[in-house]
Formats: sequence, C-alpha cells, structure tokens
Amino acid sequence: MRRRRRRTPASPAEIARPPRAAVIVNPIKVGDGVAFRRKVTRSLELRGFDDPLWLETREDDSGNAMAKRAIEYESDLVLVAGGDGTVRVVCAALAHTGIPVGVIPAGTGNLLARNLHIPLDLDDALERILEGRDRRIDLVSVFGDGLDKDRFAVMAGLGLDAAIISQAPPVLKAQIGWPAYLVSTARNINHPSVRVRITFDDEFTIERRVRTVVIGNVGMLQANIPLLPDARPDDGLIDVVVIAPRRVTQWPIVVWRLMTRTNRADMYLERFTGRKVSITAAVDVERQLDGDPIGPGRSLTAEIEPGALVARVPRGR
Repeated sequence: MRRRRRRTPASPAEIARPPRAAVIVNPIKVGDGVAFRRKVTRSLELRGFDDPLWLETREDDSGNAMAKRAIEYESDLVLVAGGDGTVRVVCAALAHTGIPVGVIPAGTGNLLARNLHIPLDLDDALERILEGRDRRIDLVSVFGDGLDKDRFAVMAGLGLDAAIISQAPPVLKAQIGWPAYLVSTARNINHPSVRVRITFDDEFTIERRVRTVVIGNVGMLQANIPLLPDARPDDGLIDVVVIAPRRVTQWPIVVWRLMTRTNRADMYLERFTGRKVSITAAVDVERQLDGDPIGPGRSLTAEIEPGALVARVPRGR
C-alpha cells in the first residue's frame, strides 16, 4: 500500500504554510483553458490556497505521471478536470495516498461526478467541491487477458456496453455529448450474445448467454438511468448486472425494468453483488473501463478496494 509522504516541519513558518492544490487538466476536454485556469486559481486563492500546480495530460499519458507529480508536490487537494478516462487514471494513481480528489466535470459522461452529486456547471462544481467534505470511497482493481492490473472508479463492462462505447462517433461526442452513445446503441442493438462464466468471491459460479455484463462501483448512468440502483461507492461491494434479452423485441422489457428500478430477476436481467467477480467469455468480446475501450478479450476479474480513495464531495453527500 502506498502511503503519503509526510515532511518534518523545519520552522513555524513551514507549519503555517498555505494549503497546496494540484490541478490536472485534459486540455482537449476544457474549452477555454485560459479562462478555466483563471477561474480555478481565483477560487482556490479565495480559500487560502497557494498558487496551484498546473499539470496537463498528454496523448500518451491520461494522468498517471501528473498524479505522481501531485503526490511529490505534497498536495492537500487534487482537482482533476477531464473525461471519465482522465478521472479514472488520476484516481487510480492516488489510491491509498489519503490525498482528497475533487472531480470537475469536463467530459462526455462525467459518471463519477454524477454519482458523487457534483454539479455539471463549472462554477457550481467548484463551489461545492471547495466548500465540500472528504468522503472515503471504494475503488476496484481489475485485470484480464491483455490488460495490466489497473483500477476503476465507476464501471467496467464486457459485451454490448463496451461495443457501444468503442463505436460512439467522436465527432458527435464532441458536438452533443453523451447522446452520441444513443446513436451507437441503435447501431449495436443486434450485438451478438456470448456465453460467459461468472464467479463471485471464488465460491459461486453461474453460466449465461448474455448481451452484456457490467461491473459497477456506482450505479447511475447518464440521464439518471439506474443501471445498478443499489450500488454505493462506499459499501465495500461490487455490483454486477447481467443483461440477456434473446431478441430485439425484448429490449423494451429490459429498459422498462431499468427505468422503474425493478429488482425482480428473470432471464432478461439479473443483478448480483460480491467482493470479487471473475468473468470469462467463450470468445473475444469488447471490454471497457469507466467509458474507455480497452480492446477485446475473454476475461475480466475485478476486486473491491474498500475506502481506497478520498473524494471531495458536496456537503450532505
């Protein structure tokens, strides 16, 4: 477990130093970078912070090196502005450090921000984060064939959901945001089912022919769709949904059950919980972590890391 390094103060002045913040930004996701920087810097200054350390992600690094630099800086708070992929990488790198992470929504999905009740408006989000409280939440460690061990904060998936994410038109995502996924959903509605074996906590195994399996640390999708209505980011459990309509005409039943938060299990939709989940598919299928395609494969294994991340959330949440 990586621990946050503590310095030994050398003088009373050092003891009283202003709090430090690092701001990790995906410049592609933040429109007017100059205005954004001015606004964030001013908001931090008003709350007694020193000039923040600004770090931009790169095409070849979505935030890992930047998060490590924030740790070395001995940050008292890390703000991350970007899409779900940037947020995931930064949160994974800051696991078990004790450094609070505040998510500023700037992507297409903003799923962690939504599930932590952080507003999507920049001014409102900054206000709620900087005046908020620290809350320990779980992360999920994950590995699979062709995938180095990693972590996610929101959801991982195998099958249809990953195909929808990987095939969502980038131009539409940039123009209209998350509704671009609806276009991809329509294109993939006949995505083939696949035989999978799912094992929970190394004890209980099921076999199903499914359209998709989603592993969640939180449960809410865009448009407030409760994919996993009982999921909580700090309950020490992984929630799993298995979706398996056999024909296109059965999809309305699945959608109705999702929207009405029906917990009854049947052949179309089942939910499970556990601390560890292993999925093995009969053939290669698309996979995703927090909205980022990670390429096809046959396996995903996820295990909960309770309280691994300190998240800065609005008060009352």
